[in-house]
Amino acid sequence: MTPPPPPARKQVLLRLDPAVYEALARWAGDELRSANAQIEFVLRRALAEAGRLPRSAGPLPRRGRPPTSSGDEGPPAADR
Repeated sequence: MTPPPPPARKQVLLRLDPAVYEALARWAGDELRSANAQIEFVLRRALAEAGRLPRSAGPLPRRGRPPTSSGDEGPPAADR
């Protein structure tokens, strides 16, 4: 049986000062995230701290490649 498709993610156009983006991209790299994942991480944390994160918000997507349909996640990280 195949797993259900992941829920659709909202796409948003975001304009940033280039220096802000560069700082964000460096931070993301330090934490092994994409810039997009880092933006979502920071926004979720800010919403949670402000008491505004909706309970209906799903969890952050897992990092890395999604598992294949067979459930095999591929070779160990050391072999990639």
